[in-house]
Parts: sequence; structure tokens; C-alpha cells
Amino acid sequence: VNLPAQAYASSNLALSTTLPSSPGFHGSKACPNPPGTLNRHAMTEIVPVISATGLYTPPDSISNEELVESFNAYVARFNADHAAEIAAGTVNELQPSSAEFIEKASGIKARHVISKAPILDPAIMAPRWAERPNEEISVLAEIGVAAARDALARAGRDAADIDAVLCAASNMQRPYPAMAIEIQAALGIEGFAFDMNVACSSATFGIQTAADYVRAGHARSVLVVSPEICSGHLNWRDRDSHFIFGDVATAVLVEAVEMAPPRHWEIVGTRLKTVFSNNIRNNFGFLNRATPETAGAADKLFVQEGRKVFKEVVPMVAAMIAEEADRLGLQGALRRLWLHQANQGMNRLIAQRVLGHEANDDESPTVLDTYGNTSSAGSIIAFHLHSEDLAPGDTGVICSFGAGYSAGTVFVRKVA
Repeated sequence: VNLPAQAYASSNLALSTTLPSSPGFHGSKACPNPPGTLNRHAMTEIVPVISATGLYTPPDSISNEELVESFNAYVARFNADHAAEIAAGTVNELQPSSAEFIEKASGIKARHVISKAPILDPAIMAPRWAERPNEEISVLAEIGVAAARDALARAGRDAADIDAVLCAASNMQRPYPAMAIEIQAALGIEGFAFDMNVACSSATFGIQTAADYVRAGHARSVLVVSPEICSGHLNWRDRDSHFIFGDVATAVLVEAVEMAPPRHWEIVGTRLKTVFSNNIRNNFGFLNRATPETAGAADKLFVQEGRKVFKEVVPMVAAMIAEEADRLGLQGALRRLWLHQANQGMNRLIAQRVLGHEANDDESPTVLDTYGNTSSAGSIIAFHLHSEDLAPGDTGVICSFGAGYSAGTVFVRKVA
């Protein structure tokens, strides 16, 4: 493909964007406009908050021991089937894995999945289910709806209260119609909905987008739903990555403070950042059919350069949190860090740089051990499960980071 020189330069441009939140406004009522319209007389004095979160966890879980048993059976079968090629040096012998290796490398002990048995079958090692007719709700939308209903129930809301739905996730089931619109329809919500994909940072980018809609008067109540079926894009036959991901769905309800329940979280500030990198990549897409000879290549699933990611992302994220905390006057005041759940070593080092000391489990809780990496949902799960115990006035930060590179921070303060 021949691109004009200007287009080529743009397509390879490293992008770093910082979008600090509005300074915060107080005192006015939420805009009564129809969703998706703009009231230029009510563009200020609306404070966005997090009213509630929701979680859907698949019932089935795969332990490291179960995963290793399946993987090693596959390795033994592969090596036996390719013994001659291995002896001739034309095929590399596969190496077995161990539960100890997985936990030491990542901190992961188990992960929830929607389709357990096929993943553990050495002859399949991928999720499997019957394709649903268009008239039936899709799998991704179904788990998103479950998480959304949990959030709505916790906030005491029904469909009539919601103005918009954002499906913010790293792996959409299809290009169109938008998953968000299907979730919107299943919940019976009027207004508008759309999808957004910023990989592992999708949920935090979604929260800032929702907060900006509330501030601008476009909506009073916005659902940010993050259904992540990561088992579908994971190469379960790759020793270096087969243990990383799990399936889950989360939801965050962002609303104008005037309509929020008494117990909520003020959004004190947000910051987003993107820097282009190939170190985490998935080349699956509809244009794969243009080069059918590479359709089954390894890069059509999740691939990464893990050491490079660690080295480059840790300082970027730690500096981003520290700088924004300082701008907001929260340096030294963060009670808890709800970090992206990808690797315990990364989180330990980021927390240490932000807090100035080794963080304990109370300061930087983890769900990585039982959920694995759930992409954009990870930091939201941590917040959902480890925030009720904080006292009014306590502050913390929800932070996600991953492919792109992308990183998002949402600084919050507990109210009542």
C-alpha cells in the first residue's frame, strides 16, 4: 500500500495526550436535556461522581495446576508427533510449564473463564460454544448486562434513569452493530450508546468520557460497561502467555452528584495518556482475509514483549500518577491504589514509586491472584471489591495501563 508522505508520517506518529479533568464545579442541578443534546446554559457547575459499580464473574475457574496439566499434555503430544523434525533440528522442542513458574512470573494462581472444558482439552485449547442467532443476545453483551444490572441495583436505579451506555473494552465480539447499543437495548435504556477500545485502559478512558458528558450536560447518568472475554484472544498453547488472562465483566455508573445516592465517590480528577508501541499487539481483524496465508499466525492472537513492557510502562505510569496527584494536591494523601491487574511485580514497583515505600495489601489490593489479567476490568474489580471499608474523605486512584501504550487515572474521594 502506498501512502502519501504526510499520511505515512501521521500513521507512525507516537501520541502522548494528557487530558486533565475540569477543576470541579458545585451547586447546580443536573441538566434536564434529552441525552445527546447540548444545553449551552448548563455547561458548568455539574459535578460527576461514581454512584456504583457492578461485577459479573463466570462460575468456572481454572487453577494453575489444571492449566499446567493440560498444557504439559499438549507439549508431550506435540513433541511426540514431531520427534523426527525435532531430532533433525527443523522444529523446536516445546518445554513444559509449572504452577510455580506461573505464580512467580505473574502472581496469578487462577482465572475465571466462560468455557472451561474446551480450554483444558489438549486437542482444542480454546473456548467453544454454539454460535447464537442474531435474534439472541450475544455472549459479550450478556455478561455486560449482568454487570450493569449489578451496578444499577446497588445505586437503586432503573433503565429510565440512564441516559447513555459506553461499552469500554479491549475485545469486541464484532465490529457492528455496537456492543453498547445491544447492551442498551437489553437493559431497556433510551438515549445513546457507543463502543470504545483503548485496550486495557478502556474502562478508565470510559469513566473520563462519561464524566465529561455529565459535566457538559449531555447526560446525567452514564453506564460504562467493560465485558472482557479475554480467553478468546489468548494463545493457550504459548508457554510464555497461556496463563495470563481470564474472563469477567464490570460496570461503573457515573452520574451528576445531584442525583447520586448518599454514598458515592467524587471524581476529583482524571488523566489519560497514550504512546504508540508494538510491544503489546493483536493483529486480528477483518483485513486478515486479504492475506489468507497468514490468517492463523501467532500475531493474530495476543502477543507481547513482556520485558520491554515492564521496563517502559512502569516509569510512565508511576510518573503519571505522581504528577497528577501533585496537581490535585493529593501527594501523600492517597489512601489506596486500585491498579491494573496484569503483573504483581509491576504493581509493586509502581506503588512503591508513588507512595515512597513498599505498599501493603491494604494500600494496593490485588485480585490478580484469583482473576488473572482481565484487561480493562482489572482495576475496576479491585475497586469494586476493596473500597467499601474506606472512610468518608478518603482518597484513592483507579489506574489502568496496557496496549497502545495507554494509561488512565481516575482520582476519587469517598462521600458518606
